[in-house]
Amino acid sequence: MSDEIEDAGDQPAPDEGSPTADTTPADAADAEPAAPAEATEQPAPLEEFEQPPATEAVGTEINLDALMDVQVTLSVEIGRSKLPIKQLLSLNQGSVIELDREVNDPLDLLVNGTLIARGDVVVVDGQFGLRLIDIVSPPERLKKLK
Repeated sequence: MSDEIEDAGDQPAPDEGSPTADTTPADAADAEPAAPAEATEQPAPLEEFEQPPATEAVGTEINLDALMDVQVTLSVEIGRSKLPIKQLLSLNQGSVIELDREVNDPLDLLVNGTLIARGDVVVVDGQFGLRLIDIVSPPERLKKLK
């Protein structure tokens, strides 16, 4: 038995691309060469995810706590005007630009550029303020966005 072990030790170890000790040279000729790993890879089938059920907002409240610290920009618009560039370039100190709003018309309160309310100018501790007199309804806001 020790002779068999010695004989097996004399044989070279099979290479990765060569037939193993179990195969004969005829078997190796019939075997197809191994294809590169990239060619045998196939994309995994996509899993279908279930759509979350539509929330029935009858008694459900939306938690807006995460949005309470988000900063928004409020601005007050007193009016608008359109000028040709030639006239714009001719403006200098003391020029007066006529706006499209009457003196007694309420001013627009914009939040991030979207009209939210209208109000009158007031003075609070020596600074301008706006007393809201009309809040724009959500459907009216959507009309303005379109």
